[in-house]
Amino acid sequence: MAVAAKNKGTVVIEGQEITITNPNKLLWPEMGISKIIYLEKLLMLAPYLLTYCRNRYLTTIRFPNGYADKSFYQKNAPEPIPDFVKTAVLEGINYVHLDSAPTLLWLGNLASLEFHPSFHLIGEQLPEEWLIDIDPSLDPEPRIMEAAEIIGEALDRMNIQSVPKTSGATGVQIYVPIVREHGYTFEQLRKIGHFVAQYSVQKYPKLFTIERLKKDRGKLIYIDYLQHWYGKTLSAPYTPRARKDATVSTPLRWDEVARRCDPREFNLLTIGDRLAQTGDLIQQLPPQSLKHVLSFI
Repeated sequence: MAVAAKNKGTVVIEGQEITITNPNKLLWPEMGISKIIYLEKLLMLAPYLLTYCRNRYLTTIRFPNGYADKSFYQKNAPEPIPDFVKTAVLEGINYVHLDSAPTLLWLGNLASLEFHPSFHLIGEQLPEEWLIDIDPSLDPEPRIMEAAEIIGEALDRMNIQSVPKTSGATGVQIYVPIVREHGYTFEQLRKIGHFVAQYSVQKYPKLFTIERLKKDRGKLIYIDYLQHWYGKTLSAPYTPRARKDATVSTPLRWDEVARRCDPREFNLLTIGDRLAQTGDLIQQLPPQSLKHVLSFI
């Protein structure tokens, strides 16, 4: 991707012309990642990131002067909206529909460093997948991979296969593709999440909590089964995060969790080589039936 002008230029992606402003502005100074490098990485990530943002209501977090400076959440599509950018309205908010590489680069040029899609598709009420968010109180939390492994093993004993993914920040999320034809509701998935969380807290009371208030968690790791709900969002697989190491929310193999990998290993400078080796680990897991679990909960 070449931008000739020092402060402004254009690129053509999939037939759409996108203006790039301040291409040399450093968004992650410690990593040497300028806006133009960031946009190149987004273009590489597009086939993966778009899989989890397409047909969803998208919230972005924008950092006009880089990850360490002031930021703001962007729910309503920022004006002016180019002709190629689609939007979708939910509860009075006109969300961006991130369905193409040009739209992704347009958002990237606006210094959108994080992409948080809804758990359900545009115009639908039912969840597209199921996630449990494992949210530590400490940063960094050296026990986070141990915690993920415990939750994964609990699901495995329930005959539910899952994929762990780094949040890209401090936590890990357990991702479960589901058989959508079964019509699972958010309420049903929350029941299973509550069951798993309660079991884990009872078995490992010095590690886990389901206390919602951060001030009351101490150093315990919060099992957030409540975030997975209609209208809520979570960091998408393969979204960059506004962290010092330019981390990317990355699906993991369970053997990587077992060796206690460091989430900082997976960042904008390393994710390309990893994806070339592993592909999308979530897409390699078949959708899971949860009927057997719901029948006994």
